[in-house]
Amino acid sequence: MPKITILNYLSLVKFSHTVFALPFAVVGYFTAIEVNELSFDYILFGKVLLCMVFARNAAMAFNRYADRNFDKVNPRTFVREIPSGVISAKAALFFVIINAVLFVITTKFINEICFYLSPVAIIVILGYSMTKRFTALCHFILGVGLSLAPLGAFLAAAGYFNLVPILFSISILFWVGGFDIIYALQDDEFDKSQRLRSIPVLLGRSGALKLSRFIHFLSSAVLILPGFLLGSSMYYFVGWGIFSFLLVYQHTLVKEDDLSKVNLAFFTTNGFASVIFLIFFLLDYFA
Repeated sequence: MPKITILNYLSLVKFSHTVFALPFAVVGYFTAIEVNELSFDYILFGKVLLCMVFARNAAMAFNRYADRNFDKVNPRTFVREIPSGVISAKAALFFVIINAVLFVITTKFINEICFYLSPVAIIVILGYSMTKRFTALCHFILGVGLSLAPLGAFLAAAGYFNLVPILFSISILFWVGGFDIIYALQDDEFDKSQRLRSIPVLLGRSGALKLSRFIHFLSSAVLILPGFLLGSSMYYFVGWGIFSFLLVYQHTLVKEDDLSKVNLAFFTTNGFASVIFLIFFLLDYFA
């Protein structure tokens, strides 16, 4: 077996896709500062970012580990690191354990509520990988996992629950669920052959796209609410508007008979959406 490098592991967990949820962790942290009139703590902020990275590394690596036998026979995924032999299943599982442990340890140095809830977070983010074996709602379980980012960051800074980060989390749940349905369109026939569950398998491509559009509408509708609750400036609402536009735009890229632009809709558009929203959120915060 060739020597495993850090780049192999970064590829295994698609580290560049951290851009989806990481901006909302930052949003959650600054929301806590604003609501509670706290001072910015560089060390605490660094711990929050570390938790985000460790949790996502564990989740993605476990997903690749759990799906390795399916990936091996799927024409779209057989080149991934585990089925192709670049990283062994044992090494991937060890990577999962290390990151999960580092996540829990880091929460210990944040506060008690984050530490006590850390096993729950681990169960959710790792458990997602098994859900498509028994429920078509797997996309929303993924959404729940990523939705923990703003709520967890708020808890780290404030130490209690609040409606505003909960609304951010609900919006992310719908946002992620919607774009994961689009992504799953690529594997609808394969999933049927393997008796795996997904919304495209359950509703067909047309029904799946309609549901995705509806829940993206819900994501946008919920995301505007924190702006009112926080008394935000126009910057927040401009960011919300661009985020919402990009949700609509990605649905113009994907047709039930043409999936050639799924990656553009899934990766590029959603990555830009989260980063742009963060930029305008911070402009509002510092204004």
